[in-house]
Amino acid sequence: MSASLELPDALLRRVPRQARSRERLARVLEVSDRLLGTEGVESLTMIRVAAEARISVGSLYQYLPDRDAIIEALAGSYLAMIESRMAALLELARAAPWPDPIDVLIDAFAHLYRSEPGFRALWFGRHLTEAARAADREHKRRMAVTLREIMIAQGVAADAADLDTACRTAHLMGDAVMQEAFRSDPDGDPDLLREAKIALRAYASQWTGP
Repeated sequence: MSASLELPDALLRRVPRQARSRERLARVLEVSDRLLGTEGVESLTMIRVAAEARISVGSLYQYLPDRDAIIEALAGSYLAMIESRMAALLELARAAPWPDPIDVLIDAFAHLYRSEPGFRALWFGRHLTEAARAADREHKRRMAVTLREIMIAQGVAADAADLDTACRTAHLMGDAVMQEAFRSDPDGDPDLLREAKIALRAYASQWTGP
């Protein structure tokens, strides 16, 4: 796991108060992320995760009641991590102009896909729960809002009434092509990534306004 993942409290059956308990849960998430990335979602049994995390199954059940809860915890953690990366990009965008904002954004998220095999395994499989899918839909809306702020900060877009919809559309387009680029190639299909940049640059060129 290349990035630190955290368990959102809202996804826990019981929120740990002691530092030791939080460390155990962090270990559970790290183990689950590793198993997911190397062996797939079928490896995420309560017994296997507890054994790999060196805790009792009973202790694991106190916080996460079943495999779906582990999947939802991982999904929530991955989405929070992605939004954190996007927020960091927004701060950079406000600090200085980029030669090519579309290039920076596509490359940043291609790097994330390359470095997170657990995320790829979960998103490309068929095991997302309905709660995880709902969380992803809300995540996409928040990402589009941040994309809007990045485009304005970089002078790519004028602050217009229809910019919200345009940025949401751009994010959905980019996300779909990004997933397809990495679905069969862990390094990302370079042709698809290149064409995604071309398409998004052309789309964004309409945002500058008069």
